[in-house]
Amino acid sequence: MIKKSRIWMIFVFGIVLVLAACGEKSQEDVVKKLGENVEDLSGYKANVEMKMKTGQEEQLFKIDVWHKKEDFYRVSLSSNNDDKGGQIILKNKDGVFVLTPELKKSFKFQSEWPENSSQPYLFQSLVEDISGDEEVKFTTDEKHYIFKAKTNYQTNNSLPFQEIYFDKENYTPTLVKILDTDGNTVVEVKFNSFELDPSFKDTDFEIDQNMASATPEDVPTSGDGVTEELQVMVPIQTIGAELTDRLEVDLENGKRIISTFTGEKNFTLVQEKKNVVETLSSPVEVSGDIVNLGFGAVGALSENTVEWDYNGMNFYLASDELTKEELIEVAQSVQGQEVK
Repeated sequence: MIKKSRIWMIFVFGIVLVLAACGEKSQEDVVKKLGENVEDLSGYKANVEMKMKTGQEEQLFKIDVWHKKEDFYRVSLSSNNDDKGGQIILKNKDGVFVLTPELKKSFKFQSEWPENSSQPYLFQSLVEDISGDEEVKFTTDEKHYIFKAKTNYQTNNSLPFQEIYFDKENYTPTLVKILDTDGNTVVEVKFNSFELDPSFKDTDFEIDQNMASATPEDVPTSGDGVTEELQVMVPIQTIGAELTDRLEVDLENGKRIISTFTGEKNFTLVQEKKNVVETLSSPVEVSGDIVNLGFGAVGALSENTVEWDYNGMNFYLASDELTKEELIEVAQSVQGQEVK
């Protein structure tokens, strides 16, 4: 009788182990499911907060992501420090665009965005980074599947890894931590909401609609307009160069500041602010890549220059001596102010 009881207990215990094993997904199971979800969804909307610790102070900005299958994207970025509105990355049947509604400016990029680099706020990019990393690490906690995967930042080698958290119930991203070479979290991307298969209007991914809906109502578009006192911005990171010359040029409808920095690697920073926002014109075509500068601004990066708009001003950084990574580093640090 005792022997039969032991056999029965062993059998029951074995069944419990099998059931427990069946309930825990393997890395292969989760990666397969993520891939199927990306393939099957018709689109999504996500509300995201991004914290960046790349400068002296932590920066926070908000991102609204819309995606419609096959290849339509609308990514709206705004910073807590930018009171003039933000920018929109738009991808539609006509190409890839960066819109600055407050300045009524738009750039058209000859770019493979978002496939050409890691995009921590895009579901597809996260899944692609995981699938493409043969050394990816997989763990779980009570609510999440967690992957540690390599990043793919072509112009930044200082952020080699990312930790990506997916909700166990619906396999949507909840958190991304981008790590430096010492394993410290430099960028944290938090998904506040993630809506699968939403409905979209035909105009949601059109340039004119996005420029009109995002343009602040109090922006002067004609007439003399009154210019606020120009805040001259200087880079905190200069790669060892020093400010050696500054030229102020009065424009017909604004002011331009040209700052020259000299050192082992020379560069020039041009800052411009106009009294009057010009009428919306056709997008300016750019030969370069889209780069997120980390303070709510998106820049156009080419071989020797990076151009961006921020807080109602236009910036242009040029150098024949800085590498692309150094151009981005200097541009990201243009936050110090000198009131003129």
